[in-house]
Amino acid sequence: MSEHAGSPAGDNRPIAIFDSGFGGLTVARAVIDLLPAENIVYFGDTARYPYGPRGHHEVRWFAIQITDWMIAAFDPKMIVVACNTATAVALDELAARVSVPVVGVLEPGLRSVLEVSLTDRVGVIGTVGTVASGAYQRAASRLAPRVELTCAACPGFVEFVERGETDSEQVRVLATRLLAPLRDAKVDSLLLGCTHYPFLARTIGDVMGRDVVLVSSADETAFAVDRALEDADIQRDGSSPLAPAAWHRFVSTGDVEVFAELGRRLLGPELDEVRPHSWDGVE
Repeated sequence: MSEHAGSPAGDNRPIAIFDSGFGGLTVARAVIDLLPAENIVYFGDTARYPYGPRGHHEVRWFAIQITDWMIAAFDPKMIVVACNTATAVALDELAARVSVPVVGVLEPGLRSVLEVSLTDRVGVIGTVGTVASGAYQRAASRLAPRVELTCAACPGFVEFVERGETDSEQVRVLATRLLAPLRDAKVDSLLLGCTHYPFLARTIGDVMGRDVVLVSSADETAFAVDRALEDADIQRDGSSPLAPAAWHRFVSTGDVEVFAELGRRLLGPELDEVRPHSWDGVE
């Protein structure tokens, strides 16, 4: 049992979740719904989004920088990398760097989309950085070599979500163009391989057609978090009468008022106060 799990309520340390911006709120929402007793800290690096077009070394450094800061500031019991690009290029290094469990979004989502496919023609959409990393291709080759995997980068999707523009004619036109390779490949299931993309699910679904199953990695990542907590015996017991209500804290490197307004629309009422954080010009 964890040394922090000695209280009647179990391990009260928070789960730390980070993303380049708002997209990881899909993961935070899924974790809050599945594990309502857990304390949550969410970090949105909105001052430096999007990560997708950035070089892999730069994204890796951002992930390390955020993780180190969250460990120092909050002493979390787990790190959740709620960003596909950061998961693809930094997950292994983060896991080797810290002493707490580290969960990414890539493999849980991929396992889920592989399970729902009936034809073994599977699609993945992601940022330029995620697709170029080859992480999904390598993981699919390892998990299901029989599968015909089609990956497509979708530059511009993240920016639409970050502006709160999720159902406009402009995003529909962009989606029609970017998703054409997936339609041509006749995929029967499509993984939304960026945590921002579920906010565009209606548009993506309209373009792909009703026969294509859309899969978000958020729910599967929450299940992976639950399993990791159980394996490490670091759950928090919210049913104990001595346990205070779970808390949720949000930090942004960008405009906190914009983050609070848009984030509340995307996540829900749990997103209340947003604390600012600055890297003091270091990028």
